[in-house]
Amino acid sequence: MDWHGFFSQYWRHLTLLIVLANVFASGHALLHKRDTRAATIWLGVIWTFPGLGILFYVVLGINRIRRHALKLRVHKTRRRAVPENLGDNEPAGAEHLQHIAAVVSRVVAQPLTAGNKIEPLINGDEAFPAMLAAIDAAQKSISLCSYIFDHDETGRKFVTALARAVARNVETRVLVDSAGARYSFPPITWKLRAAKIPFAKFLPTSLFTPWRVATINLRNHRKSLIVDGAIAFTGGMNIRHGNILAAKTKSPVQDLHFRITGPVVEELQAVFANDWNFTTGEILKGERWFPELSEAGNVIARVVPDGPDADFENARWMLLAALGEAQTSVKILTPYFLPDNALITALNLAALRGVRVDIILPAKNNLPFVDWASRALWWQVLQRGCHVWLTRSPFDHSKLMVVDGHWVAFGSANWDARSLRLNFELNVEAYGREFARAMEQLVAQKICHAREVTLAEMDGRSLVEKLRDAVARLFSPYL
Repeated sequence: MDWHGFFSQYWRHLTLLIVLANVFASGHALLHKRDTRAATIWLGVIWTFPGLGILFYVVLGINRIRRHALKLRVHKTRRRAVPENLGDNEPAGAEHLQHIAAVVSRVVAQPLTAGNKIEPLINGDEAFPAMLAAIDAAQKSISLCSYIFDHDETGRKFVTALARAVARNVETRVLVDSAGARYSFPPITWKLRAAKIPFAKFLPTSLFTPWRVATINLRNHRKSLIVDGAIAFTGGMNIRHGNILAAKTKSPVQDLHFRITGPVVEELQAVFANDWNFTTGEILKGERWFPELSEAGNVIARVVPDGPDADFENARWMLLAALGEAQTSVKILTPYFLPDNALITALNLAALRGVRVDIILPAKNNLPFVDWASRALWWQVLQRGCHVWLTRSPFDHSKLMVVDGHWVAFGSANWDARSLRLNFELNVEAYGREFARAMEQLVAQKICHAREVTLAEMDGRSLVEKLRDAVARLFSPYL
């Protein structure tokens, strides 16, 4: 084909088509982008890069999941009465936490449930043996969701355990994010298929399938394992051999996971059932998946799902509510710290009110570009009295927040736009002084081996470093 002649003849039509497409995309951005800065940036991209800018917007800017997610409510948890003292025999000094519970209750559909037991599992050294043992003890059902499920020594152990469960006629479902499955090659899905383990990939994406390109930026970052509908494991840990520190791998990763028993397990199972139904069309129901659950402890808890759908910004509202009600202390443990202006303001207001705010981050991040963008923000919280700590290697992927020694949030979400606006995340808020104090002790141990960052240190960075960090910060909404 004579491309020169083709463009010479039709260039006016192509120009008009691109202009009309730009107008349509610009209108979509103006109508649907809640953040004024995001809308402005996308308008600049669309008109600065004709044609290519529209492709970027379709791939990264349009949320096509919101209209579908309303259909995902395939199971409603049974509501239970929650004590006014939030499960504490000594409610004095914790009454204000009722306000956090009230805010989250207005944001999420899941109710608070009493009678839960939550046990922290440190690194893969504790979490993986407990999870594998639970799989081997399963009698009725297993649901497993992971963002990354590596085809390595640990991943193969999980596949082997799941295969044994399938052989025992245990109903088994495995959901792996399509992008996360590509972290190792060959992907673990090959192994799952060979072992005849029922699995699905969440939102399969490919640059070669245009109808799937629009969801390439929306990932399922949730991590959960529910056995017999009664024992659950969730937190921030992917299934990777590097999470076992005793293995001394090339790239070790610290992380936190939690074993949960009690009524709130039903809510965790419901989130998985919704995701599975969305992905495969199959509805998981009945006693095999949702048995009657008895109380197992004294922690009051609720699942807070988050995603670019009907659960949009649930986690962000929860964090803002907790920061607004904090009276004595806030402790934040996160690997990626890129809060938006509202969260930065809430952190600073807490510090200005006299609340001790400690933010614990890894000294060496596994994503340098994200680390640079984060460093560009630190001065904003340091100058108002927040404390920033850098933990030593290995890289710490833990996600935890503790407020006033009574309220705890943990799960898969990071303090960045990707987790709080784009990804499907799974978090738990928990009320209980005993559990919260145990988590405070865990954070205190990390601070003991960490280095505090000062405002003078941030101001003393070289001009090259400041420019590097500032440029990286421009991309923080997309990191």
